[in-house]
Amino acid sequence: MAPQREWLEKDYYQMLGVAKDASQDDIKKAYRKLARENHPDANPGDPSAESRFKAVGEAYAVLGDVEQRREYDELRRLGAAGFAGAGRPGGFGGGGFGPGSFEGADLNDLLGSLFGGGGAAGGGFPGGPTTARTRRSRRGDDLRADVHLTFEDALAGVRTTLRITGDGACDTCGGSGAAPGTSPVRCTTCGGRGQVTIDQGPFSFAQPCQQCGGRGTVVETPCTTCSGSGRVVKPRQLTVRIPAGVRDGAVIRVPGRGGPGMGQGPPGDVLVTVHVEPHPRFGRRGDDVTLEVPITYSEAALGSKLTIPTPRDGSRTIKVPAGTATGRTFRVRGEGAPKKGSGNGDLLVTVKVQVPQRLSRKQRDLFEQLAELDDTTDRDRALFDGRHATT
Repeated sequence: MAPQREWLEKDYYQMLGVAKDASQDDIKKAYRKLARENHPDANPGDPSAESRFKAVGEAYAVLGDVEQRREYDELRRLGAAGFAGAGRPGGFGGGGFGPGSFEGADLNDLLGSLFGGGGAAGGGFPGGPTTARTRRSRRGDDLRADVHLTFEDALAGVRTTLRITGDGACDTCGGSGAAPGTSPVRCTTCGGRGQVTIDQGPFSFAQPCQQCGGRGTVVETPCTTCSGSGRVVKPRQLTVRIPAGVRDGAVIRVPGRGGPGMGQGPPGDVLVTVHVEPHPRFGRRGDDVTLEVPITYSEAALGSKLTIPTPRDGSRTIKVPAGTATGRTFRVRGEGAPKKGSGNGDLLVTVKVQVPQRLSRKQRDLFEQLAELDDTTDRDRALFDGRHATT
């Protein structure tokens, strides 16, 4: 039975329990959930689990591929409309296109002008779809993971091991789908091409080989672990190198370590989102590290030397000149986060004049003496005389 006929007869959305307008992520989540629930190993006493597991995999093989899903939706829409006029004399196949009438024709090729792509093999329909082997090859899914780092580890860079769950090659059969000790054999019907050519009068059409389902090979003895699909949902560990200076929210792409591709398709990637824990003292501003340091009135007025910590467990001494205002920022070169390429950002030290909450008797006496010496003339003029600009 050709896959296109199955598309008309089976509601893959219902199989996965999702709406027809579900997103690709929702479809993937539904598939993973059902695959885990219906895996034969998880249901040792249920003989029907294997058939449900296969049905879920069949539905996801179509709906999980954006292009195949589009063709599936279009084909079912046209099938529901009855393909008005398609069965008139001179039309393709000479009969109607309701369910049950697709044994001899591949509707993806007959409707090639709708679906687009390359021409069919053997001088077929102009503008028809790509070959069956091409349609059944697609890139594997990207998998996602999260890693949580301390502020220090984000600056220094680390190698960490993550645990991810997703589609992977079956360990029992190595992804071939064949039971251990056996191998898939070349399909004798299509000679391993995955498609056969059907002559329809002046036209010839390529359609997926019914014997091998367009794969070009046949699994005569299916692997019992994956039911012949070569894929299972499983947890695995992945070692990832996080570069020095990574920022919170950055996404690290690990190429080729995601879900396995279908057919000749390449594997997907793993996308690792980095979460950096806040530091009690330091912050980030691009490649620069920030630090806020409280200073006293006397240090601001008279000047001082401050010893400050650096992000890499070191220390530096900076000079605070006399008359420093609160909020002034000093730049310590090269003590920030590593830059992409080479070099480091800077450490930005902002001083804040600290107002004492409690004063000793002696401090109060000294502040009162200082207050008697304070000159507020310029401030009062700026506030109450319009001829003076405020600063």
